[in-house]
Amino acid sequence: MAPEDPLEAALAWSEEGDGAAIATVIRTWGSSPRPVGSLLAVRGDGAFVGSVSGGCVEGATIEAARGAIEDGHTRDLKFGVADEDAWAVGLACGGEVRIHVLPLTAQRREMLRQAQEARREGLIARVNMQLADGDLTWTPTHTRSPSALADDELQFALTLAPPQRLLIVGAVHVAQALAPMAAQAGFAPTVIDARTAFADPARFPTIALDTRWPDAALADLKPDATTAIVVLTHDPKFDDPALNAALASPAFYVGALGSKRTHAKRVERLKAAGISDDDLARIRAPIGLAIGAMTPGEIAVSILAEIVRDARA
Repeated sequence: MAPEDPLEAALAWSEEGDGAAIATVIRTWGSSPRPVGSLLAVRGDGAFVGSVSGGCVEGATIEAARGAIEDGHTRDLKFGVADEDAWAVGLACGGEVRIHVLPLTAQRREMLRQAQEARREGLIARVNMQLADGDLTWTPTHTRSPSALADDELQFALTLAPPQRLLIVGAVHVAQALAPMAAQAGFAPTVIDARTAFADPARFPTIALDTRWPDAALADLKPDATTAIVVLTHDPKFDDPALNAALASPAFYVGALGSKRTHAKRVERLKAAGISDDDLARIRAPIGLAIGAMTPGEIAVSILAEIVRDARA
């Protein structure tokens, strides 16, 4: 999980004896700034990780969480445009939000730890929260169902899914900008390059590296429908095997760096290798949204924007 993962932070604080609570957006109305399932972890001294409102009601939620940590009782908060308290804390965006605050007991911490471990192993965990008493259970699932409040409003189901993956073939300058940017956006990036001088941890601190040839790496990494694959090498001996493997997978995004002329030649080679027209049409090339990007950083922005757009489609 990312270092700023709210659950990871709350579990660490609780295990260290500092006291912790999890605030969860359980319902929204109108143009609430954060979706259902958004999390905010709060430590006993007021330190926090995550967000339940993009900043609008964080202060009030943190104070409620500190109170919950002290007395051990859950809190149910509601802020909206018709609520004077909401205006006081800044929720002037025209929406409403309901937030449930859960202090971590030993039982709750154990349930969340198990769910988090399953998530870390690539499973999807469905955490069932009884709002009246804070009792938690969890079950593994293969479906990324959205987090949701039950019709009777007595139970909330929180879906904890592994982050979407971004597999970047080519440890080039664009990859140096794209990988950390993608991590900040909630993806789990891996940079693949058999050239160890390129795939050097000093060039990619905190980013997972794979120094196998792309076809071997992708065969082992098994991209699925929550995976994006970006090919950046400009070298057919890397590009072509990578794209062959990518197009044989259900990856939701496949993009390749290069001009229209470069891509036309690439398409000819892939066709000759037996790739169908339908599969070739999946390749986003030239890669990224057309924003006039020039520098590696700008190109990375355009690529990530296109990936996010496709992920949300």
